[in-house]
Amino acid sequence: MMSLSSKKQMGSLEVEKTAIGWAARDPSGVLSPYTYTLRNTGPDDVQVKVLYCGLCHSDLHQVKNDLGMSNYPMVPGHEVVGEVVEVGPEVTKFKVGDTVGVGLLVGCCKKCRPCKADIEQYCAKKIWNCNDVYTDGKPTQGGFANFMVVEQKFVVKIPEGMAPEQAAPLLCAGVTVYSPLNHFGFNQSGLRGGILGLGGVGHMGVKIAKAMGHHVTVISSSDKKRQEALDHLGADEYLVSSDNEKMQEAADSLDYIIDTVPVNHPLEPYLSLLKVDGKLILMGVINTPLQFVSPMVMLGRKSITGSFIGSMKETEEVLHFCKEKGLTSQIEMVKMDYINTAMERLEKNDVRYRFVVDVAGSKLDQ
Repeated sequence: MMSLSSKKQMGSLEVEKTAIGWAARDPSGVLSPYTYTLRNTGPDDVQVKVLYCGLCHSDLHQVKNDLGMSNYPMVPGHEVVGEVVEVGPEVTKFKVGDTVGVGLLVGCCKKCRPCKADIEQYCAKKIWNCNDVYTDGKPTQGGFANFMVVEQKFVVKIPEGMAPEQAAPLLCAGVTVYSPLNHFGFNQSGLRGGILGLGGVGHMGVKIAKAMGHHVTVISSSDKKRQEALDHLGADEYLVSSDNEKMQEAADSLDYIIDTVPVNHPLEPYLSLLKVDGKLILMGVINTPLQFVSPMVMLGRKSITGSFIGSMKETEEVLHFCKEKGLTSQIEMVKMDYINTAMERLEKNDVRYRFVVDVAGSKLDQ
C-alpha cells in the first residue's frame, strides 16, 4: 500500500507545470527545443504565459559562455512580455489577464543596503532570470519559453495602450539607459549627450535622451548608420570615431557619453569629448580589461562609471515615460525557429535595432 507521503510527492509532481523553451546545450550557443518543469505558483508568485521576448546582446554572451559562467541547458531571454494566467493568494499587484513584463532579475535578498534602497539590481545575492539557481535550488530559465513563474516583486505592468511587442526592449535596453540618466541627474533638458554604438541599447538611448530634451550626438565607428541616426531616430549630430578632425572639433563638448559597445575598444578618444565633470557611462559587457591614461580623466575631473540595468521602480518609470512621450522601440519580429539566425545576425550587428521573438505565435516543440 502506498504511503501518504509518497502520494503527496506524486501529487505535487503532477501539479508541477511543464514548460517548453529553446535552450543552448553547450558554448556553441545553438538553441533547440527543451522541455523542463516550472515550480508551482507560490503565494507571492505570478504565472506568465510568454507572448514576446526581446533578444539582447547579453543573451549572446550567456549562451556562448563568453564570461566563463554558463550552465547548460540554458533557456535565455530577459525582455519578456506576457499575460498573467495564474496568481498566488498573496499577489496584490496583478490579476489574471494583465499584460506584464519580466526583466533580468527574478530574486534578491531583500535585506542588504541596495535592496532596502530599492536598487535591488546591485544586491550581491540577486537572482538572474536564466543561468542562475533559484531559492528552491532549481536552475532559472528565461523567456524563450511558453511559461514562466515569477515573484510579483519582479513583474511590472505594461501600460494600457502600449503595444506588448514594443514594450519588450524597454525591460532591458530601455531601463539600462534610463537608469543612469535618472541617477546621475542627466534627466533635465538642455544637456549635450553622446551615444556610443547604435545597437539595441544605443537606439533607445537616442530616443530617451531626445525625449528628455538633450542635444544628442551618435558616435559610431563607420558612416553607415548616419542617415538612420539623424533621420529616423532624431539624433542631432553624427560623429565617426576615426575622423580625427571632427573628433577634435567635438572635444570638451559633451556632458555624458553612454558607451554601449560590447567589445574591447579604446576609451581615450571618447574621454576627450567630455566637458569638465563629464561622465563616460559603461554599459557594454566586456570580458577583457579596458585601458586609458590617468591624465585623460584628471585634466577635466572626468568620471568613468558604469550602470547595470535598472531597479524595478525605474523599470515601471521608463515604461510610463515612453508611453507618455509616445516612444517606441524599433524592432524586427521573428519566430522562434529563426532564433539561431537572429543570434548570428546580432553578432554581426545586423539588426535595426532589436529582435523580438513572437513566442506565443511560434511552434516551440519543433
